[in-house]
Amino acid sequence: MDTKLDHIKKLDFFKSLNDDDLTIVHDISNIIKYPKGSTLYYENDSYNKIFFLASGLLKVYKIDKFENEIFLYHIHENSLISEFTTLDNDTIYCFSNAEFMEDSIILEIDFVEFKNQFLSKNKLNNQFVNEILLKTQQLHCVVNRELVFDATAKVAFMLNDDLIMFNKLKRQEASFMLHIQPETLSRVLNKLKRGNIIELENSDIVILNSEALKAIYTGQ
Repeated sequence: MDTKLDHIKKLDFFKSLNDDDLTIVHDISNIIKYPKGSTLYYENDSYNKIFFLASGLLKVYKIDKFENEIFLYHIHENSLISEFTTLDNDTIYCFSNAEFMEDSIILEIDFVEFKNQFLSKNKLNNQFVNEILLKTQQLHCVVNRELVFDATAKVAFMLNDDLIMFNKLKRQEASFMLHIQPETLSRVLNKLKRGNIIELENSDIVILNSEALKAIYTGQ
């Protein structure tokens, strides 16, 4: 069994391709396994490959001038990882750091060949644009979280947007990612629980009222 082809077929990005096109993707790509805690790339690195997360979990973050880690967002499996500002250059620059939170599998594709074999022939263009728009949406969420939301809105957004991940994290880890104090996180969770918006089941958060939760950070 060709495990590389299996991973390619499982990625939604390539669902529209026929067998011949899938073979092309196979021929211009590699599958690489990364252990938990390893790094895919650092800020200011550059590559001529496109990265997809076939399985696992990736944390994207930046480092400030005081050497503090600033969490940006998670990338889940079945997603494009690479960040793009232009398709005219054959090199992809990294604007952040990416660390694996679980043992993961990456599909890397030769960027030049991908453009020649697909984008230049109007294949996968819509999928590519949609992935870039998703990246833009993620960055908008980061701006809101860091510059607009108060502590309650930050917690509500994370619970609604990434509940599975929140429940995997220790409370101290979650507060670190949200850039709030652990005590503040506990107070917010207790407030949401008293408002019958969430409840605790075996230390995991369960959302009881998703509309009320969304209203906290949308203002609606």
